[in-house]
Amino acid sequence: MVERVVSYLRVSTKKQGRSGLGLEAQREAVSRYMASSGATLMQEFEEVETGKGSNALDKRPKLREAIALAKKRRAVLVIARLDRLARNVHFVSGLMETGVQFRCCDFPAADRTMLHIYAVMAEAEGRRISKNISDALQAKKRDGKPVGHAASLQPHNTARAEEAASFARKLRPTLKAYRAAQLSQRDIVEALNGAGIPTAKGGQWSLVQVQRVLARAGVA
Repeated sequence: MVERVVSYLRVSTKKQGRSGLGLEAQREAVSRYMASSGATLMQEFEEVETGKGSNALDKRPKLREAIALAKKRRAVLVIARLDRLARNVHFVSGLMETGVQFRCCDFPAADRTMLHIYAVMAEAEGRRISKNISDALQAKKRDGKPVGHAASLQPHNTARAEEAASFARKLRPTLKAYRAAQLSQRDIVEALNGAGIPTAKGGQWSLVQVQRVLARAGVA
């Protein structure tokens, strides 16, 4: 039986929504998923929303519509990336409890347990980004520099996130090969360092860094 798909795309700012920034990449990821699985698209839902808070589902009417349609038609809800769904473990757990089947294109083979783990990592990454913004603002205050709105730091953080994602994509074939050889995460740390492959910043690998790049590369 051909799998039927309901696609959900989300960006977090009105500016991104108007420009299409991020939406086309998400749409392309969903298209690749459908091509590889032979699925057919029933309907696409697009939303512009911040997604903050554990009650994020209440702020997303399009996501509610997508879930309702997927459940009614026994289709699979497909999201391009887990962090487009939410950087919140409670929210992801709540979505699972709705009973809708869903896939994340960056982790298509992940089961419920793995999705919980990745959600934990995404939430931790969200807290790290918030802390970086706070630390940068405090540093500007200490230096006596004018402090603008935290949103003024968003371009910097967006660029860093894009660089990290690009680095993970380049490293993905190597990571997949290590996983195929049944190397543990600690083994991968040793293998990368032993092969002289530097981190994105040119340093040595740690376990936390390997876990982050595995998540970004979508290698379970």
